[in-house]
Amino acid sequence: MIINRISHLVSHLVAGASLSALLLSSAQAAAPLVLMTDFGTADGAVSAMHGVAYGVDPQLTISDLTHQIPDYDIWLGAYRLYQTANYWPQGTVFVSVIDPGVGTNRKSVVLKTKGGRYFVGPDNGLFTLIAERDGVAELREIDEKVNRLAGSAESYTFHGRDVYAYVGARLASGAISYEQVGPQLPSESVVKIAYQKPVRDGNTIRGIVPVLDVKYGNVWTNIPKSLLDELQVKLHDPLQVRILHKGKQVAKVTAPFEHTFGGVAKGKPLVYLNSLLDVAVAISQGDFAAKHHVASGVDWEVEVSKAPAAK
Repeated sequence: MIINRISHLVSHLVAGASLSALLLSSAQAAAPLVLMTDFGTADGAVSAMHGVAYGVDPQLTISDLTHQIPDYDIWLGAYRLYQTANYWPQGTVFVSVIDPGVGTNRKSVVLKTKGGRYFVGPDNGLFTLIAERDGVAELREIDEKVNRLAGSAESYTFHGRDVYAYVGARLASGAISYEQVGPQLPSESVVKIAYQKPVRDGNTIRGIVPVLDVKYGNVWTNIPKSLLDELQVKLHDPLQVRILHKGKQVAKVTAPFEHTFGGVAKGKPLVYLNSLLDVAVAISQGDFAAKHHVASGVDWEVEVSKAPAAK
């Protein structure tokens, strides 16, 4: 009887210890680490960043958002973060390197959003849209005296490897806390790129073309569904779309508002809501951007209104 009781007690202790270990392991699990650069993949730069991160913690989960941002295109980098970040779990660490000012006096920071995601990189406008949409819970400057890859002090042009991948991996793995990144900065000091916010002006909605759907040539805007709703646009209603570059009209089309590309015949234009529920214009199974010579960025403006009634 005594032996049975001892055996039963030992079993409970072992089970309790196993559960505690499991809970501890779960609590210490690394957060995802997501990398984005304008480096491309033709050389070893991205691999070096992966290597540094795995050197911090071989158990990290590392994903690549993209490494095909056009050279030095800070705005497009900002938009790709805006497009994807909220689909990642709370605690995810994003390392973003579009950094034409590498090695200069621009700040290296880690921004924490109110939703609990972390953004590591140069404070040069990359976090414009994230800061505006998600809010800045806290902003810290990276203290490179303690948060820099060992042996890299005399390397001035690869902060993506020496600072950002290293700090991002340490933060994601739990090797450092957010408070250990470096000194706190004013939340409102985040550098932001100026651009036209979407607005309604009477019966016209104005915005910009922040990005192209590059695979298919669809033209996205930053005009949200809510502004389109204010015009009381219904399915199949014809809309007039004007696209301007630095104030000069580049394209003007009239196209119906449709839910799907199949709402019009092949080769015909349409207006629709993209995957972010923003207004976009396309050609069914065609390339609107190429046909109308449209690009994207803060100097590409767009106007949407209901088409005048046919006479």
